[in-house]
Amino acid sequence: MKRTISLWLGLMAFALSPALAQSPAAPTAPKGPTGKVHGHVTNPTGASMAGGTVAFVEVGAASGPGLTGKTTEKASTTVDANGDYTVDVPPGTYSVIYRAPGTPEDKVTDKFENVKVVAGQDVLQDFDMSRQAYIDKLTPDEKKQLEDLKKHNSEAMKANEVIKGLNADIKTTTQDFKDADAARATAVQALGDKASKADIDAKETEIKTAKYTEIETLMLKDTAAKPDASVLWAQLGQAQLGLKKYDDAATTFKKVLELEAASKKPNLVTQGAANAGLGEIYARQGKVPEANAAYDAAAKINPTGAAVYLKNEAVVFFQMNNGDAQVAAADQAIAVDPNQPILYYLKGQGLIQKATFDAKTQRIILPPGCAEAYQKYLELAPAGQYAADVQGILTQAGQKVASSYKAPKK
Repeated sequence: MKRTISLWLGLMAFALSPALAQSPAAPTAPKGPTGKVHGHVTNPTGASMAGGTVAFVEVGAASGPGLTGKTTEKASTTVDANGDYTVDVPPGTYSVIYRAPGTPEDKVTDKFENVKVVAGQDVLQDFDMSRQAYIDKLTPDEKKQLEDLKKHNSEAMKANEVIKGLNADIKTTTQDFKDADAARATAVQALGDKASKADIDAKETEIKTAKYTEIETLMLKDTAAKPDASVLWAQLGQAQLGLKKYDDAATTFKKVLELEAASKKPNLVTQGAANAGLGEIYARQGKVPEANAAYDAAAKINPTGAAVYLKNEAVVFFQMNNGDAQVAAADQAIAVDPNQPILYYLKGQGLIQKATFDAKTQRIILPPGCAEAYQKYLELAPAGQYAADVQGILTQAGQKVASSYKAPKK
């Protein structure tokens, strides 16, 4: 049965500079020959500075009070989201000014003097505000704010590196779960159609064990790195369940629910998966009331997954040969989604355990509801995987097959 969890961790967002509104100005288009100037803007924390403008004021030009940027600037451009800029500038010697987003025109954020531009040449002019000369000009309060910001950003960057690694692991485990679900088909493909059932079973188990072991290894590492992420624990629990480490898996799923209960943004899918996981463990341990309660909790917490949870419950009880629990789970699943053929087959298979045999007529006597369940299966899946078996059972019981099922030609 499928147990893939499609969940993802989001990267932590952090700001390296204030995000102030700014209407980007179109670069001026100087006439005549020009040289090119390009550069990168780095803020005091050492990170790229997005946005702002770079202006070129000709040395010796009037630039006193009352003169606007337009009257003194020979060229200007905006800084892109990566902190880069490039602009064509008339030949000359300039004061090159950087203004951060929101900076008034009579103020500057950083400035370099005597930058010479030659026609036809490309000049590199960076604004590195992490340089010591710039830092030294800051006020004591600004220096303290800068140190606090550096510390915050350093911690955030480390956290983001951890999260990137976790997301890479989740990508791997997601594929591992898919591979485990397809293990049977992979085994048949690897061994060929003529391989014995025992060999195919062994190969399937080998593939699943390898996949679940890799998931368990990765998630044990990742839950230690980020113990508050319920999605990681959920992946770990599913792997332990696949490896039949039921006690470990139960502890892990309970950890998931504990974290989810304390979360400000609980995830219904994660909670549903954890409860369903507990339900499967209890079912395989023969704890029917506990299994029913856990599966019911999964369906209640995540109603969109209720049909899947309850179908899986019936499948597990079928695998455990618990007919009564199997029938009850199938009935519950049918009430949620009456159009799944497999549910009627599971119900019929659970009921037939109470069938008797009439020696006089040489026919099977089906218990109440069994024939109806099988007939409904054939109605919904006349050419389904179990159609031939069901038709055979109904025939042995002397039942008329009221469906469009036709036996395959031999």
